[in-house]
Amino acid sequence: MAAAPATRLLYQEDSYLREFDAVVVDVRGDEVVLDATAFHPGPHGGLDTDTGFLEGSRGRWRIVAARMEGDIVYHVVPGHSLAPGERVHGVIDWERRYSMMRLHTFSHILAAVLYQRYNALVTGGHITPEMARDDFDLTGAGSEWKKALEEAFEEARGIASRCIEVKVYWLPREEALRIPGLVKLASRLPPEVDKLRIVEIPGVDIQADGAPHVRNTCEIGEVELVKIESKGRRRRRIYYKLVNS
Repeated sequence: MAAAPATRLLYQEDSYLREFDAVVVDVRGDEVVLDATAFHPGPHGGLDTDTGFLEGSRGRWRIVAARMEGDIVYHVVPGHSLAPGERVHGVIDWERRYSMMRLHTFSHILAAVLYQRYNALVTGGHITPEMARDDFDLTGAGSEWKKALEEAFEEARGIASRCIEVKVYWLPREEALRIPGLVKLASRLPPEVDKLRIVEIPGVDIQADGAPHVRNTCEIGEVELVKIESKGRRRRRIYYKLVNS
């Protein structure tokens, strides 16, 4: 069986796209591949999966998850009766997505503060609609790592309240990688592609990133620190959530 073509990632073009039209290009059991999708796959980029619906001429089916393998997004659609060539309409569970977008943009601010203060790199993390967690290598803070997280969190909250426009654009890979601090992940570099998607919060942060974000930091709203704990020397963990989702 020939491999399906790469999926066009509509969420990278417009994070606020709630509905879209597409064509089924492959079906493998409960998994459906579309030529384009606004469903963000999880846990790709640290965010949990989008959910929602697919509507076709013969029915409406629930999308319970989306996952990415290589450059193809597979939509998990139990009980569907779709076939290649059919046109469908996708609908995102927007409240779920928007909560993750708000937390995701806040996570970039928090990472930027810790990078600037302690040269800390992100060593793990996951974002769901209910809560986010981030792990950092806070070797630079020494035994004061708890205080470092608490103070950075408060600074990040203040930055978010400034209503800074979040810019998303593309740069040639070589040019992008010359930007200091572009990569804040300890474990990997951006994918081997010709152009990288850049998410910039002017004066605060700039990162290579492929997942959805809000347009302005004031959309984040109030964020509450839930818990801080150690998962090892290179995994100082912080949990936080939206106060009003």
